[in-house]
Amino acid sequence: MILEAIDWTIIGIFFVIVLSIGWIASKTAGKDTSEYFLGGRGMPWWLLGISMVACTFSADTPNLVTGMVRENGVAKNWAWWAFLITGMVTVFIYARLWRRSNVMTDLEFYELRYGGKLASFLRGFRAIYLGIFFNCLIMGTVTLAAIKIGGVMLGLPPWVVVVGASIVVVIYAALGGIKGVIWADFFQYGIAMFGAVYAAYVAISQPEIGSLTALLEHEKVKASLDVIPDFGNPSVYIPLLIIPVAVQWWSVWYPGAEPGGGGYIAQRMLSAKDEKNAIGATLLFNFAHYALRPWPWIIVALASMIIYPDLDSIKAEFPNIAEEYLKDDIAYPVMLSKLGSGWLGLVVASIIAAYMSTIGTHLNWGSSYFVNDFYRRFINQKSSEKELVNMGRITTVVLMVFAGTLSLTILDNATQAFNILLLSGAGSGAIYLLRWFWWRINALTEIVAMIVATVVAFLLVLGIEDEEMATAVLDGFTVKLLITVAVVTVSWILTALLTKPEDKEVLRKFYKVCHPGGPGWKRVIEEAKAEGLDIEGSEKGKAWEMPLQILLVFLGCAAIYSSLFSIGNFVYGNIYPGLGLGAVAIVSTFLLFGNLKKLRMN
Repeated sequence: MILEAIDWTIIGIFFVIVLSIGWIASKTAGKDTSEYFLGGRGMPWWLLGISMVACTFSADTPNLVTGMVRENGVAKNWAWWAFLITGMVTVFIYARLWRRSNVMTDLEFYELRYGGKLASFLRGFRAIYLGIFFNCLIMGTVTLAAIKIGGVMLGLPPWVVVVGASIVVVIYAALGGIKGVIWADFFQYGIAMFGAVYAAYVAISQPEIGSLTALLEHEKVKASLDVIPDFGNPSVYIPLLIIPVAVQWWSVWYPGAEPGGGGYIAQRMLSAKDEKNAIGATLLFNFAHYALRPWPWIIVALASMIIYPDLDSIKAEFPNIAEEYLKDDIAYPVMLSKLGSGWLGLVVASIIAAYMSTIGTHLNWGSSYFVNDFYRRFINQKSSEKELVNMGRITTVVLMVFAGTLSLTILDNATQAFNILLLSGAGSGAIYLLRWFWWRINALTEIVAMIVATVVAFLLVLGIEDEEMATAVLDGFTVKLLITVAVVTVSWILTALLTKPEDKEVLRKFYKVCHPGGPGWKRVIEEAKAEGLDIEGSEKGKAWEMPLQILLVFLGCAAIYSSLFSIGNFVYGNIYPGLGLGAVAIVSTFLLFGNLKKLRMN
């Protein structure tokens, strides 16, 4: 496609605005690490919530959703819709706890919750493993999507896309720190959403389709429309719905949907003004992420099934696409090639915005791990704040180089990367939920879970083909996921029960800071009382709020799932079901905020 003068002007204005945001934010970002990585811990809920959702609105997400819909229908999206349960648990149970901890990163939490050399090892190792290797895998996946989009829409070679897409985001992320990233996210999210909606409009306006009604009534699309899998076929509903809802949400660690919160979501919660703003930010994020965004992408994916029914039809029209990139997920950028001139610049800018919002967050998040949890903790404990900020900026550049190299040399499929991420975190999720509420979990528990998950995943991925693991009901990858969850879960539970717990002073300090409450800390509290120590403080005598929090989780899930499927029914032309689900969403939301007032917050 050819970008005309108006298109280049729009893209140029977009770049100028983003760079200006980074430059303005840089005036305060260099003050100290709290400003650079947490925005001075003074960010409002609405800004943080939009930033969270902008980060997860990455260039690879539409590709991922398109691949899922083309391969297994709309119901395949339960692979990520199920993580809403994780999100609601984070909102109403863990957001307050993270804000109370007052740590700079979620990895610093390890030396608050645990003690000794194992806690130090865990913090340092995961700073490198997550902040560099795992983080670069995520950024490499996002950059892979940019490569595919740039190649299909503009005919650019991969290296040109990587270099061009990286320069601006590295500049504003390195200059402005988290504050620059968050304000850029706020600007970029509106552009990205507009681009997604307009792309859906263009898709259904194609001559092969003509209208939304014609799309939904087309024979090639009808079989893929169900949002709930066919309950008459266990081989469909068990892997697509039952496993994600019953197992995946609590057992699997996945970036942006970590059980108990973590990663850049924890970073945003730690940046909030107070507990109330931390809860508000994560609630807004989950609503926008799950209820508002999916349908434009789904519409484009369904339209692609008519215009490009198979990969051969894509190859016929785009013969220069490299074979390693020719997967179902490339159908999304292929559909964007239908855009006419004039609007093309705005939609290209929206894609760039989606890319940069994700990369900017991951660059700052990854550099915060390296600087705070590795460099300052283990390399130079006497480093000045200025030196640490400069190290953060250098790390930002290095991480982008690593991610770009990975996208050019190894990755070729968004779904492939999604599966790798799921399997490598399988089984460890329950630890992140329970470590706040069960004193018996120690640092060795997490280390064992991490080692066992890595070994099992390595053996299953490299040693056995998915087809060999498949059963009459479950596909091979789902079987691998369940095996990993079972083995890892048993391993860490046995470790927690059979090894020495953390020192009582470490446990008491953690409780005094975070006040998690509940029966899981009863023994620690009673032993402290017997020694004449009060570790409950201002929380002494107050009722444990977990029953109320569980009710809020249920109401939050009801409100957002009802909103998601209400919108879906309106898209499908099912007016009365859409109105009914909309009413459920309104009632659930009313009850949610009514009960939220009862929750104690600072």
